[in-house]
Amino acid sequence: MQRKSVGAVIGGGVSGVWQKAKTGAHSAAVENRFVQAFVAKKWTLLLIIMAFLLGRALILEQLSPFALAFFAVIYFTRKDILHWVGIAAFAGSLLSLHMHTGYLITEIIVFLLMQKALEKFERSDLSLAPILVFSSTFLVQLFAQLVVSNLSWYTVMMISVEAVLSLVLTLIFIQAIPVFTLTRKNYQLKHEEIICLIILLASVMTGTVSWFVGPVTLEHVLSRYLILLFALVGGAPFGASVGVITGLILSLANSNAIYQMSLLAFSGMLAGLLKEGNRLAVAFGMLLGSSILSFYMGTGADVINSTWESLTAVALFLLTPRSFIMTLAKYVPGTQENLKSQQDYAKRVRDVTAGRVEQFSEVFRQLARSFKQLTTDDAVSRKEEEVGHFMNAVSQKTCESCWKKSQCWDQKFYQTYTFMTDMMTSIEMKEDMTKKNIPQEWKKVCVRTDQVLDMMKQQYGLYKNDMHWKKQIMDSRQLVADQLSGVSQVMEDLAKEIKREGQALFLQEEQIRNALEELGLSIHSIDIISLDEGNVQIEIIHPYTKGFDECRKIIAPLLSEILGENVAVKREDMHERGEGYSTVVFGSAKEYDIETGVAGAAKGGDLFSGDSFSTVELGNGKYAVALSDGMGNGERARAESQAALSILQQLLQSGMDEKLAIKSLNSVLMLRSSDEMYATVDMALIDMYSANTTFMKIGSTPSFIKRGSEVIAISANNLPVGILNEIEVDLVSIALQSGDILVMMTDGIYDAPGHAVNKEMWMKRLIQEIDTTLPQDFADCLLERIFRHHHGEIQDDMTVVVARVERQQPEWATFRWPGITRMERPKTVS
Repeated sequence: MQRKSVGAVIGGGVSGVWQKAKTGAHSAAVENRFVQAFVAKKWTLLLIIMAFLLGRALILEQLSPFALAFFAVIYFTRKDILHWVGIAAFAGSLLSLHMHTGYLITEIIVFLLMQKALEKFERSDLSLAPILVFSSTFLVQLFAQLVVSNLSWYTVMMISVEAVLSLVLTLIFIQAIPVFTLTRKNYQLKHEEIICLIILLASVMTGTVSWFVGPVTLEHVLSRYLILLFALVGGAPFGASVGVITGLILSLANSNAIYQMSLLAFSGMLAGLLKEGNRLAVAFGMLLGSSILSFYMGTGADVINSTWESLTAVALFLLTPRSFIMTLAKYVPGTQENLKSQQDYAKRVRDVTAGRVEQFSEVFRQLARSFKQLTTDDAVSRKEEEVGHFMNAVSQKTCESCWKKSQCWDQKFYQTYTFMTDMMTSIEMKEDMTKKNIPQEWKKVCVRTDQVLDMMKQQYGLYKNDMHWKKQIMDSRQLVADQLSGVSQVMEDLAKEIKREGQALFLQEEQIRNALEELGLSIHSIDIISLDEGNVQIEIIHPYTKGFDECRKIIAPLLSEILGENVAVKREDMHERGEGYSTVVFGSAKEYDIETGVAGAAKGGDLFSGDSFSTVELGNGKYAVALSDGMGNGERARAESQAALSILQQLLQSGMDEKLAIKSLNSVLMLRSSDEMYATVDMALIDMYSANTTFMKIGSTPSFIKRGSEVIAISANNLPVGILNEIEVDLVSIALQSGDILVMMTDGIYDAPGHAVNKEMWMKRLIQEIDTTLPQDFADCLLERIFRHHHGEIQDDMTVVVARVERQQPEWATFRWPGITRMERPKTVS
């Protein structure tokens, strides 16, 4: 029954949490699939049209390396439309100026046969597509020339050129086609991939060679339209690059258009230079560039035709939907749209991650509640039930064969049960109870008093052992409940942190960039991770100049002035591959520095001391100074104290609450050993931004704060961890000041004066007499005086930890710059 109730409680708690998530995810998935299906149909139609034009395309008036390369890549990326792509390429080849339909069909068949053979041996892969295309083209073309007996060195060279072009185009299409097949996982395209995309589009345009609409040549209109799009999106570099690539490929397709390469390149550069205007400015730049070169290179008729072609391209450009241009801009690196798409993607990932973490947090919280409910519910009823089982076991073995059974248990049940309960109570109080201790009134009522006593003592031993293990199980459940509750809290804090990082900080980044550029500093990028007071984190990438150290001398002081708090350089990393950039992480400078010193000795001059200490920065703006004394002396006591400090440190670093961390440590130490082992814990958590200090003193001796000539004692009445199941943790909070010296010690030092002396007053006087302010010298001096007090004898393990708090002085002072104002920080997500 108990196991079933655990499953029911846990199942009920978890199912409610996940049901809402499943419902929302299902509706979002249905909507997402509908949108993807609609978009996929449009891209499928576009791929089929591209196959048709590539089937018609020619270069050098006799080479057709495009169609087979496109077909091979589609085979691996969109096999579902392979037959439509093959039909479109076949139809395009029928309309080609140079009839090469037979060659194309034969090349496709040879490619498919070779591919099927590789699939049979499980060697098929996209990386083999260029080799298959090269082999198919070369073998088919060579066989055709052998059949017609027209083989010569020139024909072999042309066959090799076409095969090599097919191989290169396959490599290019592998990079470009995934943009249209929706198989890319993000919008970030490399510059090489964009060049491959432009080559693909220019190759498609060669399929429109010799198509006229009145005086307008279609390939010229499409090439100038493509230049206008990329010039508006990427500026002059992309405009000129598109012009060079499209002009080169079109001139290979039509030798009469060789001048188009320079015309398109110049037009793309002028159009890109005017991208900061608007579409009309970009169109004007392209018209100006094409007109200048047309006047210079062509006749009057050519100038008029070129003008009509440019005007037609401009008209198409102005009619292009803004959404299409925005989509294209997302793929071009360096554009605002691409940057925004990356930020939107990161924000979606953060939101999804935060939501998932919150769901897991709720799951752990429900599990913690279920375990706590099992440990607290019906404790009284379970106790009565266990006593009832005890009485039944005793009565069955002693009273079952007694001739007075009916008289005792039927007629005088209440009296008999009372006597049995009293006897059980007596055995609990005195386990070695004998027959002489049995009261006379019991002997008058029961004729088998001796047998009942022996059986009850035997059953009580079993009962006691059973209670011990049940208590261990209950303690384990309580430990699991506390741990689950702590994990839930940590995950909830993590979700809040993830949401907080998702805040839009574009304005703050722009303000910092403008301030730094006004000082003449070149900044590559700025990424603000956090602007929380005391937890500022800013990442800046800038050109590295050896020996100048602008980060510490200029940037950090300027950020301190803008943010209103001290900012320092946390980390500086040089980029690899000689790029000349470095990534610098700026963070909140610590207001206080902690300097520590430790001195100790083992009992009797032994090698191992039962005391352990730790001084570590927890990573959340807090510094921990901890001391632990294990039970006894020697290596085992040292292992216990080290384990206590290590577990507590890890729990606190994970973000767990201090009191819950202490309770978890207590439960772990109790469960890890059946022996009576315990350890004291004396820890001070110092806030490095405010110097507020929280003392956790668990069974430890008092600590002392030396402030000038005054000595303040810090103490708390808490038992050591590992003794009791439930401990009450009293935390002591004190605000330290600059120059304060914190002294923490184990009982080996504190108990040095003996029992006849007021230890606290004696230790205060001893600390006051030490003049040095260096922590290590202070610790050594205090330990030496204890040695002298005992005449060099070490009566117990002795360890003292000294920490001095000093206000940190910034390395470089802040400065004001005209026009720079104090930044407004965003509100923290609650």
